[in-house]
Amino acid sequence: MMEFIKKHRFIIFIILIASFFRLYRIGDYMEFLGDQGRDIVIVRDFLKNGNFFFIGPQTSTGNMYLGPFYYYFIAPSLLLANFNPIGPAIFIALLGILTTYLVYFISKIWFNHSTALIASFFFAISPTIIKYSNFSWNPNVMPLFALLFAYFIWKSFSQDKFKNLIYATLSFIMALNAHYLALLLLPIPLIYFTIYLLKKPTAKNKKNFFKYLAISSIIFLISLIPQIAFDIKHQGQNIGALITFFSQRQTTVNLKAYKAIPIAWPLFTQINGSLLAGKIPLPATLISLFIALSSLFYLFKNFSQIKKNLYHPGFLLMFWYFFGLIGLGLYKQHIYDHYFGFLFPVVTMLTAFLITYIFQIKIYGKIISVLIFLIIVFQSFSHNQFLYQPPRQLWTTKQIVQSIQQKSNQEPFNLALLAKQNYDPPYRYFFYQNKAPLYDLKDKITNQLFVICEPWQIECQPINNPEWAVAAFGWAKIESQWEINGIQIFRLIHNLGGTP
Repeated sequence: MMEFIKKHRFIIFIILIASFFRLYRIGDYMEFLGDQGRDIVIVRDFLKNGNFFFIGPQTSTGNMYLGPFYYYFIAPSLLLANFNPIGPAIFIALLGILTTYLVYFISKIWFNHSTALIASFFFAISPTIIKYSNFSWNPNVMPLFALLFAYFIWKSFSQDKFKNLIYATLSFIMALNAHYLALLLLPIPLIYFTIYLLKKPTAKNKKNFFKYLAISSIIFLISLIPQIAFDIKHQGQNIGALITFFSQRQTTVNLKAYKAIPIAWPLFTQINGSLLAGKIPLPATLISLFIALSSLFYLFKNFSQIKKNLYHPGFLLMFWYFFGLIGLGLYKQHIYDHYFGFLFPVVTMLTAFLITYIFQIKIYGKIISVLIFLIIVFQSFSHNQFLYQPPRQLWTTKQIVQSIQQKSNQEPFNLALLAKQNYDPPYRYFFYQNKAPLYDLKDKITNQLFVICEPWQIECQPINNPEWAVAAFGWAKIESQWEINGIQIFRLIHNLGGTP
């Protein structure tokens, strides 16, 4: 045991760091907002009532629905945690730790031990990657399955082990169920397939390839059955939304690739800055320049070698990043951090590969590589989440629910939420768990309405508020109000006379 620990001490240390940053006080640091509440309400209904689902979360744009597999994926963790929302959060954190190890494992296969350690270390300490590794949300599994997809595609073609196409397909299915931006991974197999055909494989080799391609295609089509069934029942709602998204493109996407060129550098800097520079402009620019210039230098110096082996992992990382960048550049709306989750592994792995490559070039190469390494480490640690007070969203939600139940005197009540960017499933989940006498206004108007107001970017004025969940209650007056962790709660009762 001691010999094993000594031999693998560096990666063990990195895994311990990754585990600490993702699991320590996870209940306080985890995000628990509308999407998280929505997910566990649906999964709870499945576990308690056996209600299967055929679609997954709704996308933020386009009114489309993802596949349902993420919900089934997190269901065991909610059950094992006795329906505590922290269960799925811990599960996602464990997947983040696993991804850290896989970054090491795959980088070691593709490159060398030094590159593997640096890549996994960057992945372990990146504030943005940590942020999307300690709470349950469908995009948060994208880095894991994107990495597995790329690895199995590479293994299929570079080693002629086409059975791995099945594993790549399963990984792609999960990535696509996490977010439709997984479609930007498709250039990887398309390019490898083109290279494969140019190599003029033997008839036996091609037969083996198309055999596993057919099996993989069938598996993928089977994975679409739940969504197809949903569309049949709902008059093609999902496919219609998808067609509208791509046909009415004024505010969604641009299908002309050259349109992405003007924003390629700002987007490149944004991604590198978010993952490696703590979102600080100067170090983000320096790191981006290093990645861009070092990549060009590597391609120039190793052109003949790459030409002989187009499956080279360094080349794979570069065109994975390049096509991901172009794809994101075609999106006309704001690019949030979770949109480029499929690039989390490639950024850390490519940067580590270039650092170790440039380090071999005389003294100035060593100086540049060490400086970039130190900048990334310093920026990552100086923007770690533990330097800030935790939001305690889960605790706050529980406290608000408990206080409302006490104020309701166990009598029936309605609920409304006033918020700029949130909705009420987190609160409703705990009311359902506690079997509180909560009624939807469309089902029953009770004698009391509790209004939760998250006073960020909005004014908390429940009286005469146009929000349907408040207005449908009718004329009302504030009977009492209080505050928990900055969130205001109002108890409204009917005011039949209409006077304050």
